Amino acid sequence: MPRKWIRNLCFSKKSSSSFSTSHFPSPYRIGLSPSRPSFSESVMNKTLEMAEPMIMKWNPESNTFAKVTSLFHENRKEAWDFIKCVNNLQKAMHFSVTENSNSEQLVRCQMLMQIAMKRLEKEFYQILSMNRAHLDPESVSTRSSTSDYDDEDNDDKIVIESLCEVEDASSIAMAALKLIAECMISTGYAKECLKIYKIIRKSIVDEGIYRLGLEKFSASHIHKMNWDVLELRIENWLNAVKVAVKTLFNGERILCDHVFASSDSIRESCFSEISKEGAMILFGFPENVIKNSKKSPDKLYRVLDMYSVISDHWPEIDSIFSFDSTASVKSQALTSLVRLGEYVRTALNEFESTIQKYSSKSPVAGAGIHHLTIDVMNYMSILADYSNILSDILADSTPPEKHSLPESLFVFSDAQESPAPAITLKFAWFILVLLCKLNCKADHYKDISFSYLFLANNFQYIVERASTSNLKYLLGYEWLSKLDSKVKLFSSNYEQLGWSHVVNSLPKNPTLGISPEQVKEVFINFNSLFDQACRKHSLCIVVDSKLSYDIKASMKRKIALAYREFYNVHSTTVKNNRNLRYVIKFAPEDVERRLWNLFFGTV
Repeated sequence: MPRKWIRNLCFSKKSSSSFSTSHFPSPYRIGLSPSRPSFSESVMNKTLEMAEPMIMKWNPESNTFAKVTSLFHENRKEAWDFIKCVNNLQKAMHFSVTENSNSEQLVRCQMLMQIAMKRLEKEFYQILSMNRAHLDPESVSTRSSTSDYDDEDNDDKIVIESLCEVEDASSIAMAALKLIAECMISTGYAKECLKIYKIIRKSIVDEGIYRLGLEKFSASHIHKMNWDVLELRIENWLNAVKVAVKTLFNGERILCDHVFASSDSIRESCFSEISKEGAMILFGFPENVIKNSKKSPDKLYRVLDMYSVISDHWPEIDSIFSFDSTASVKSQALTSLVRLGEYVRTALNEFESTIQKYSSKSPVAGAGIHHLTIDVMNYMSILADYSNILSDILADSTPPEKHSLPESLFVFSDAQESPAPAITLKFAWFILVLLCKLNCKADHYKDISFSYLFLANNFQYIVERASTSNLKYLLGYEWLSKLDSKVKLFSSNYEQLGWSHVVNSLPKNPTLGISPEQVKEVFINFNSLFDQACRKHSLCIVVDSKLSYDIKASMKRKIALAYREFYNVHSTTVKNNRNLRYVIKFAPEDVERRLWNLFFGTV
C-alpha cells in the first residue's frame, strides 16, 4: 500500500487534530433506546477500545519491555500512533465531561491519561538525555530557523516526514520532543514537561559557559588582578562571546522555539530560565573590567576589542534575547557597550595628556627620531585599525576649536554639508599636539641646523607611518602632502644653515680669471670648512633612506659638482706650482664619497 495513501488516511490534519462526530453512527440511525449507551458513552467506549491497548502496552509499571525500552527509539511510527491515541483520548474526555463528569469511562480515561503522561515524561527525559550530542547547541544552531520543521497548513505531514523519512538524528530528536511537548501541554501536563526540559537544558548551557572559561568574578577579584592576568581573561572572553552567541545561546533559542512552538509564553519562560544566568555572566564581564581598571592608553586595544565583539554580534544578541523576560540580558550588553565607549574616550584624553606632559629636555643624538614620535605614531597606527569602532564611539564628541587647527597642517573641509568626521579631527589633533611638542624639542639643539634636521627626521617618520597604515584613509592624501612639504622645507633649511658656508667658499663662476694666490685661498678655505662640516655632521642620522638620498643629492649638486668644476679649471695651475701643490687636500671623488658617507651616525 503506498506510504502517501497511508499518511492521508491516518495522519491527515483533519483526522489528527479534530474529533468529528461523523466517525460515529448517529443514535437515531442505530435506533438507540434510552436503555442503550448515550452518544457520548459510545464515543468514549470507542476511544477507550482503541487507546487502552496502546497505552497499556507502553506502561512502564506493568510491562518489563516498556520499562527498559524507548518508544520513540524503538518504533517512530508506533510513537506517532501513541501520541495520536493520547490526543484522541483527551478530546473524548472533553466531549464526555460536559454530559457526565462521574462516568466510569471518564475515570478509566483519566487513569489511562496518567499512565500515558508518565510514559511521555519518561520518553521526553530519555530523548533529552540520550541525544545530548545530537541536541548540542552547535548541531542545533546550524539550523536557520524552526521553519525547517513547522508549517501551519501542514503540521502533521511535516512531523510524520521528520519521524519516518529524515534520518538525521538531530532532526528526529527535535521533532519527537516537539510532539511530546505539544501533547503534554495540551493535556495539562506542561509543568512536568517544562521541569524536565529546564533541568537538562540549563545544565547544558551551564556546562557550555564553564567550558568557555567564563566565571562570575566579583568586582574586588578583578581589581586585584594584575594586567597580564586580566588580559588573558579578556582574550578568553573575546573568543567565548563568538562561540556563546553564534552557537550556545543561538542553538538553545532555536531548540526552545521549535520544541515549544505551540506556546509563546512557555518558550519565552523556558528560554529565559535556561539562558539568562549564563548570558548575564557573559555580558557583565566587560562592565566589571571597566569599573575596576585604571583608564590607561596601553589597555585601550583590549577595550576596543571588547567593544568590537559586542558591537559586531549585536544583531544576533538582539534577536536571540528578544523576549521581554530576557530584556535584562540586552540591557547588560548595552551597558557594557556604553561603559567601554566611555573608557575609550577617557583613555584617548589620557593619551593626549601624556603627549603634552612629556617633559624630557635631552636632545636626541644625531638629530634622529625621538622615541616619543615612534611611540605615538605606532600607537596611532594601531588605533587606526579600529577606525570603524572609534568612529562610532567618537561620533558625538566635541571637535577641537577651528582656530586651534593651523591651516598649514590641516586642510579639512569646514563646509556644513561635508564636515570632517570626528575621528579624523581627533587623530589630526593628536598629531598636532605631537608636532608642537617636537617643535619644543628642536629648541634644545645648540646648532639650529640640527634643529631643522631633527624636525625633518621626525616629520618624515610621521608621514611614513601614516602612509603605510590606515591613518592615510583617516587623514587623507592632501594632509599627507602638506606634511611632506614641511619635511622638504626643514631639510632645505638644514642644508642652508649647516652647509651654505661650504657652498659659499667656492666661486660661483670658477672660469673667471683669478690669481694663483686667490686659487690657493679658495682651496685652503674649502678644505677647512668642508672638513669641519663633515666632522660635525658625520654624527647626524637620517633614518629614512629617501630623505637621506634627497639631502645628499642636493648637497652633491651644490657642493661636489661646484668643487669638481673649480678643481678641473685650476688644479693644473696648482699642481704646476711647486709651492701650491699642498693646498689640494680633496679630489672631487673624495668630496662625493665623504658626502655619501654622511647620516649614518659615525665619523
